[in-house]
Amino acid sequence: DHFVVTYVNSSAAVKAMSDVICTSSNAVKVVSKIPKDRPILFAPDQHLGRNTAWKMGVPLDRMVVWDPDEIGGGHTPEALEDVRLLLWKGHCSVHTRFTVAQIDAFRRKYPGGKVIAHPECTFDVVQAADVSGSTEHIINTVKNSPSGSIWAVATEIHLVNRLKNDVEPDKTVVTL
Repeated sequence: DHFVVTYVNSSAAVKAMSDVICTSSNAVKVVSKIPKDRPILFAPDQHLGRNTAWKMGVPLDRMVVWDPDEIGGGHTPEALEDVRLLLWKGHCSVHTRFTVAQIDAFRRKYPGGKVIAHPECTFDVVQAADVSGSTEHIINTVKNSPSGSIWAVATEIHLVNRLKNDVEPDKTVVTL
């Protein structure tokens, strides 16, 4: 009875079993259109699902990780009664490499710098960042920032390098 929302970076087979496909750019818009009384299964990236729902005001205690290898996802039926979002136990290995300790180290090295994180990063990293958003949002935010800005970007290295080449020497861009 769950409404299945699947992130676009999924296989065609997974997408075919979904009610709707989203991107990191439109995840909030997509999820906000689902009736509030309808539970959601967000797949396959639990972090994008959690960060999207949190941004929409869903409390963390109304989200649980669904482990497909466990009976009942690893939960009793009673534990799932008040859950708004089941978060598929999946993630992007690139985005889970970033840590709050790395953010702290960046802030020590560049006291005026800003951190921008992709919403596939873990909840604690997104919360510790100054800004979070889709790939397009990351690109636009950094490109439109004032001259002399310093950014640590928490997403895949090829995008960071491309962005760095596009904005330097006007701005400093480093990978988190």
